[in-house]
Amino acid sequence: MTTESCNPRRFSRIMKSCFPNPTQSEYSRQTTYLIKLSDKISSENNHHQTNFSCLPDDLLLECLSRVPLSSLSSISRVCRKWSYLIDSSTFFNLRRNRNLICQTIFAISLTDFGICLANLRYENDLSWKIACTQNVDSVMSQIIEGSISHSRLIAIEKFIYIINRNSTVRYNTWTGGFSSRSTMLFPRKRFAAAVIAGKIYIAGGGGGGDRTGTVEEYNPETDTWQIIAESSRRRYGCIGASVDGVFYLIGGLKISNRSDYCSSRDATSTEARAYACSMDLYDIETRVWLRSRSVPGGGCVVAGCAVDGHVYVLMNHAVELSFWRFDGRRLLGNGFGEWCRLKSPPLPAQVRLDNTVRFSCVGVGEEKVVLIQVMGCIDDLLRRSGRNCKGLKEGLVLVYDKESGEWSRDLDLPEIVRRAACVCVEC
Repeated sequence: MTTESCNPRRFSRIMKSCFPNPTQSEYSRQTTYLIKLSDKISSENNHHQTNFSCLPDDLLLECLSRVPLSSLSSISRVCRKWSYLIDSSTFFNLRRNRNLICQTIFAISLTDFGICLANLRYENDLSWKIACTQNVDSVMSQIIEGSISHSRLIAIEKFIYIINRNSTVRYNTWTGGFSSRSTMLFPRKRFAAAVIAGKIYIAGGGGGGDRTGTVEEYNPETDTWQIIAESSRRRYGCIGASVDGVFYLIGGLKISNRSDYCSSRDATSTEARAYACSMDLYDIETRVWLRSRSVPGGGCVVAGCAVDGHVYVLMNHAVELSFWRFDGRRLLGNGFGEWCRLKSPPLPAQVRLDNTVRFSCVGVGEEKVVLIQVMGCIDDLLRRSGRNCKGLKEGLVLVYDKESGEWSRDLDLPEIVRRAACVCVEC
């Protein structure tokens, strides 16, 4: 039997010819009923069609979680429901369980063309890719005002939060979209920031009056900030890290009482040295400040990150760099481990350790620490210092393998990416 012969409308016409004369009343009602019934069945068959969007959310998540990374941006624009599902933690965890999540370094900078994002995925094909170069007027104005090279970048799942003095911008690494978020309660610059249990914590910094001694907590789900603690010491230019629920405020200088802005002249040499070589520990769960720890070496902390239960810091001694590791894992009695000096990063001879050169330290997974050299404008730098420009290059990338204890040279940042802020994202 063909498909056409099964059509209810055709069946109703055949059915009519089989009935006796419709003028006979005993058959008239039955015929009318059967014809109407067949027409109703036909109408229901034509309108009841099961499609992909009608699937329950759990089945949709199962299907969408298998989509390649390059297609996530497209499918997020199909409808509002799909966009909501892709932004959910359930979707992220499904992709992680299928080993579709990869450790990726993002370097974000501003160019004449707009916001430039380069990413380096640690897979078989290792190469920097320009993720996005676009001009987003509202977002651009917020980031430019705060200077992205001095912003703090925090990664939560596939999101990057760009936090500076007057704004908070969220970037979705899957869809490529920017969105404005709530700003800090008290404007500050060169502060410490870290993420613990899906929330962002900031402390220290300058430019916000006496309130830079507060510890602020940001909840991404509610897009709200709140004060959770007060610090007895106000640090400017400090580094943030987190291990085992503890927020570390490392290095920095003491802020003078006579001014919100801090420089080396705002503190005595004794105070400056004490702050540059120490770190404060704040337990997020108990809301208690733990005993401060000194940082050995006698230098100034210029970069740091946390990897696999340890805090790594880079110290500048004016003529050389030293690299240290602190065991932040909770031991018996809630104690911690000790400091250990590691092999120093092999910098080229052309790199001088002055205030024009900065470093970004990024933890990748549980195995690597990536050190990225960031400079100011090289042309201005050479003009002021009179250096020989031969061999001088911004964007040097070095990788420390914690298993072997050795440094290796990685691919330099693309030339278009300058004065960038860097972060490692799971995406």
